[in-house]
Amino acid sequence: MNRRKLLHTSVALAAATLTGLGLAAQPSRPMVEVWKTPNCGCCKDWIKHLQASGFEVTTHDVSNDRKNAVRQRLGLAEQFGSCHTALVNGYVLEGHVPAREIQRLLKDKPVALGLAVPGMPVGSPGMDGPEYGGLKDPYDVLLVQRGGAARVFQSYR
Repeated sequence: MNRRKLLHTSVALAAATLTGLGLAAQPSRPMVEVWKTPNCGCCKDWIKHLQASGFEVTTHDVSNDRKNAVRQRLGLAEQFGSCHTALVNGYVLEGHVPAREIQRLLKDKPVALGLAVPGMPVGSPGMDGPEYGGLKDPYDVLLVQRGGAARVFQSYR
């Protein structure tokens, strides 16, 4: 057996062993943890949008009061509120934030509390189904700082 073949065989064997032990590098998808009320259809649609964009999602169906308490515990002011609150890699997500902006947030890693789309703008992910007849409201995705200051992260017009 020549050196090259021996090296390839050794590398393949090591990779197979590590994989069997769960130690090999696995491509990971960002995990988004979502708090929402049980029957909210637009929240379910937003979650489908995230999953279609490569995110893993864990949901917690809770009362509105509990969801608001989670938002408060995470440090997000009520003025940024929407119908669901989420957490991804230490960043808070509030409302119908497009997956594209979450991906940008995770890539750029700004010093911030997270992103918010206050209210429930028609045309945003989860608020864009056929029942809205193609209508789209302009809206901003806000980058929210600890302490409550915010600036426009991305505008949708």
